[in-house]
Amino acid sequence: MQRIDESDTITRLQFEGREIILLGTAHVSRESVDEVRGTIEAESPDHVCVEIDAGRYRSMTEGQNWQSMSIGSVLRQRRGFLLLANLALASFQRKLGSELGNKPGEEMMAAIEAAKSVGADFSFCDREIQVTLRRAWAKSSFWNKNKMIASLFGSVFGSEKLSEEEIEQLKRKNALEEMMGELAGYLPSVKEVLIDERDRYLATKIFEAPGKKIIAVIGAGHAEGIVHILDELSKGNMDRDLSAIEAVPPPAKITKALPWIIPAIVIAIIAYGFARSGLGQGIEMFGYWVAVNGALAGLGAIISLAHPITILVTIAAAPFTSLNPTIGVGIVSGILEGALRKPRVSDFEHLHDDILSVKGFFRNRFTHALIVFFLTSIGSSIGTFVAFPFLLSLLH
Repeated sequence: MQRIDESDTITRLQFEGREIILLGTAHVSRESVDEVRGTIEAESPDHVCVEIDAGRYRSMTEGQNWQSMSIGSVLRQRRGFLLLANLALASFQRKLGSELGNKPGEEMMAAIEAAKSVGADFSFCDREIQVTLRRAWAKSSFWNKNKMIASLFGSVFGSEKLSEEEIEQLKRKNALEEMMGELAGYLPSVKEVLIDERDRYLATKIFEAPGKKIIAVIGAGHAEGIVHILDELSKGNMDRDLSAIEAVPPPAKITKALPWIIPAIVIAIIAYGFARSGLGQGIEMFGYWVAVNGALAGLGAIISLAHPITILVTIAAAPFTSLNPTIGVGIVSGILEGALRKPRVSDFEHLHDDILSVKGFFRNRFTHALIVFFLTSIGSSIGTFVAFPFLLSLLH
């Protein structure tokens, strides 16, 4: 395979009578939008690959039908954290785009429009975002899950702004390599899913695209990985079957068992306290469990500015839901908050603007219920780990 680096953003690959042009972009860059249009019009390719999935394209063209989404059904289906992650990512990109007067994904839409204008076919070459997020979550340890959540919300609630020059700097290969190295060190499991797996997915879809001349519009951070994988695919050294990275891995046995093991141990400790030291000791241990778990879950409800009834129910329910693997206190508090402060039509209409700020997240009744769910869940989890060692100490 012959490689020609024409610029920091354009890499031309030639092999077996085919030509693939990789056009790296910064996803919220106005210059990238203009470069995409100009390159496709100048090259007149047979096919254009764009780094979005079909679901995201529908959302960008038709809009997200938030009105049809029930906060209760989201939480009952245990999709609360996933939806929060989606909103956090959307918020981060929209904040960058609003600073530069550009919409997230506009360069991909420009690529599709330009492909149509030159009579070229186009295809969606990225993996579904839901699969990517769920794989990242499933492959992360408990500690890395917390780091991921902190990173997502740090990007939403942080006040740091990037200039247009800094955004354009993201397209420079040396800066990208340094950034990817930092990401690999901070969250290796997430880097594997967000970068390595998607490099392989994108490269395979690009390789399988029809036509002799193909332009692939991709995030600049994927360029080097895609070049390497395309080289391996052209030599027949890599399998083109993507089924293994298109599915969400089943949770490990210990992960599935943990929600049952921890409550069983807590109940066993308290029961042992009753049997060993009598009624008074057992009641003291159970009271401590109720107080710590309820108080910290309630603190989460207070911090999230939940309805007073939600706060009281959270405090009462947390000690018992934390011993029930089938339901968490966050589900109870989030559903109750959504019922007491039912999202209005205006909340759905203004959702995309509200997620740009902390105030908006709290003002919007839909996202506010998710915050209540999130913070009460975290509070109850902390309460479990705080109470656990103290209960053990009471047995000595």
